[in-house]
Amino acid sequence: MRVVITAAAKADLLAIRRTIGADNPTRALSFVEELLDRCLALADTPRAYPLVPRYERFGIRRCVHGNYLIFYRLQPEQIEIIHVLQGARDIEALLFGFP
Repeated sequence: MRVVITAAAKADLLAIRRTIGADNPTRALSFVEELLDRCLALADTPRAYPLVPRYERFGIRRCVHGNYLIFYRLQPEQIEIIHVLQGARDIEALLFGFP
């Protein structure tokens, strides 16, 4: 199955790189690569991770990588990476537009 990273997820990865890079540019690059590798690995087991509780109707799943969460949705022919977010952020507001 093909993995597609949305513009929003790419912006998330860039923000993560900038944030970590302020203290450690080398680690910022390697960590973003880890996140990308984790995203691509979803192609092997796309249903291995749970749907987001209370929001199953949206079909969004969540994969954890350290303190970060990879949100994705299964499509007929691809996996769509929606967001990559630090776990302490207001996930509901960012994903679903709820305050």
